Amino acid sequence: MIQRIQSLYMFLVALIMGGLFTWFPEVKNETGDLLYTRDEPVFFALIFISIALAIIAILTYKKRKRQFVLNRLNILSNFILLGVFVYRSLSVPGETLVSEKGIGMFLPILSIVLLVMANRAIIKDENLVKSVDRLR
Repeated sequence: MIQRIQSLYMFLVALIMGGLFTWFPEVKNETGDLLYTRDEPVFFALIFISIALAIIAILTYKKRKRQFVLNRLNILSNFILLGVFVYRSLSVPGETLVSEKGIGMFLPILSIVLLVMANRAIIKDENLVKSVDRLR
């Protein structure tokens, strides 16, 4: 299960999204207005969905097609989370602190890249199984 590279990628996605929820509880701009906080239902739901999909995909290691679909749904939820981050940071007037805003917005992009790499590894495994079945 965990020895496959795509499982490692999905585990890293779960850790990254958990880190996003834990280490970046709120982002403020220079005037002290909150851009977003982890207690808001939209952010909490999207981060929780991403973590849950990654863990469920790891546990369904015998069903590669389902794992592929779960990763696609996870990519979609991360794109939505990234869009919400961008929308909230652009809709609040005033300047924001780049260091606080930048790393929190980078983590969904990193998780999307890891999920795409996991999907490529799943496709390679699926092709390998198909080629072995042809030899039988």
